Amino acid sequence: MSDQPRVRRNDWGTLDAPALGRWEPTRSVSVVIPAYGAQRLLPYVLAGLAAQTYPAHLLEVVIADDDPGRPLELAELSGPRPERTRIVRVETGWGRANACHTGALAAEGEVLHWLDADMLVEPDEVEAQLRWHHLIDHAVVLGHKWFVDPDPLLARAPAADGRMHEVFATAERERHWVEDVWDRTDDLRAAGPRALRTHVGATASLRRTLYDEAGGMDTGLRLGEDIDLGYRLAECGAVFVADREARSWHLGRSHQQSRQDEVNDYNTHFLADRVPDLQPQRRRGRLYSVPYIEVVLDVRGRDHTAVIATVDSVLASSLADLSVTLLGDWSRITEERTHPLDDEQRAPRLVRAAYAGEPRVVLAESPGRRRGQFRLVLPNADWAPTPETLGTLVLHLERTHHGLRQVLMADGSVARVERTAAYARAAKVAGPEVDPDDPEGLDDLVDELFGSWWVEGADAGFEPSATIRRPRLRGTAGPAQDPAESWRELGGTGGAPQQPGAKQARRKAGRKAGRKGPEEPPERPGRSGIGSLLRRGRR
Repeated sequence: MSDQPRVRRNDWGTLDAPALGRWEPTRSVSVVIPAYGAQRLLPYVLAGLAAQTYPAHLLEVVIADDDPGRPLELAELSGPRPERTRIVRVETGWGRANACHTGALAAEGEVLHWLDADMLVEPDEVEAQLRWHHLIDHAVVLGHKWFVDPDPLLARAPAADGRMHEVFATAERERHWVEDVWDRTDDLRAAGPRALRTHVGATASLRRTLYDEAGGMDTGLRLGEDIDLGYRLAECGAVFVADREARSWHLGRSHQQSRQDEVNDYNTHFLADRVPDLQPQRRRGRLYSVPYIEVVLDVRGRDHTAVIATVDSVLASSLADLSVTLLGDWSRITEERTHPLDDEQRAPRLVRAAYAGEPRVVLAESPGRRRGQFRLVLPNADWAPTPETLGTLVLHLERTHHGLRQVLMADGSVARVERTAAYARAAKVAGPEVDPDDPEGLDDLVDELFGSWWVEGADAGFEPSATIRRPRLRGTAGPAQDPAESWRELGGTGGAPQQPGAKQARRKAGRKAGRKGPEEPPERPGRSGIGSLLRRGRR
């Protein structure tokens, strides 16, 4: 078993963090400060870092200087600073994301702590952030901050003890908007998958390994880089911790506050393309770089007619924000002379030809890295979704915050809708006996960490490929709900989603039946039994 704690959804309150001043840190941290024209405020920021309670030998400060016109020099920055402070020049590119990434590449610490050059931290801020990273390797810690007028501070020289924050004890201060979200969600404990949306602002920290796994900052972004990185961290299984004891003061107002409408308008077009979680900002009928849902179908040994019928049904979905990955031995298709009608690779060749001009269809020989926020794995080409099926299934996952929805077909085969973040989290806490590349091997963990239910294929809207109907999709995504009630609101029939029995025995029986083709269909409750099963099931 893994030694990593198992946090359900985003309920980080189950972690037993030590009280400040009552524990012994061992992990090294690099405070990365992106800087542009920072000569005026940076001395106060460094003085605050010099007074940290975190052990000095475990703390370094890396200033990523993004201003070639007026380079920073440590000798010109008056006042105290941490002993291990250095400046790295941004040689290529520009912008905060690029500077943060430059600093991260130069950093030596196990933990990266972002801190903007206009942030004055309390003496125990770094300690508050780092205590979580000693408990769990996939935490993203978000600090608390107030916005204040820096003029009272600038009237004083940087204090040797770094306690300049006392200047603001009675100052007028402004809240950051994320605090409203924290208030509504018990400091993100009840935020579920939506916690990633508060990954904004100028104080946050994470393990270097998690940063690398997520791919680092998108250096092509000029604004909104925090939201983009937050989404990719969530897809890696991150737990977002809102720590009100990691306190700081933002010296002046941010761009978001002073030019909010312009910032939002600018970010919409860049972030909507990269972050499928921002569904309200995506437009119907458009294709985006990162799809909302990836549909995977193994076409090996399948009749091309059935494959094309199923894929066409998927592409005709009312949820158009998707991609399709067709698994096959595509490299075996050659151009050697053969009669076209006697070609051993005739079926895959025809499938490839059918979608040569369709940008949403990808041909691959293995599933590879997940491409969407959700992944639907179809069991075969015998069952196809009606136009509203995918939207209804995904909306139900959104409402319940579950990690898995299984669809049991009439022939015993099982389709699976998997939340990418849930399977990434499960892989992180699984023991060495579990293959993290085998999603089905992680199902029990996903059920424990996020929850999972099943629904019968006919109720979900799957039909034999030749008899597709087109009912209307109803409902919108919202906060977590009771699974059965949510399904009814979405237009599901009497066969509401069911939670599997002990150790998901039903799911495993269904999957086994689908593989071996039993003489009798797997046992499943009739509609009269579904209500009692629902009442017994836990969320």
